[in-house]
Amino acid sequence: MCHLWADTLEELYAMVDAIGVQRKWLQQPPKASWVHFDISLAKKALALEAGAVLTDKFGPMEHVARLTGNKKQLELVKYCRSLRE
Repeated sequence: MCHLWADTLEELYAMVDAIGVQRKWLQQPPKASWVHFDISLAKKALALEAGAVLTDKFGPMEHVARLTGNKKQLELVKYCRSLRE
């Protein structure tokens, strides 16, 4: 399993429609930290073919930080990634 998210709900729905994931599986607060879908590896392959961008384990944190304008969290992501180099 992996996560699929987008900058807007419209963009996210367009992708899940394209790869055959039902909209009812949307994960969102308060039950989830951010709006996303949990998708199988087979659906991940379809999403990548449809234009999704693969990211690392810090991607969700970076995504939420960008949406909320949290510069401190963006710096933390940058720092964490630098430790892996």
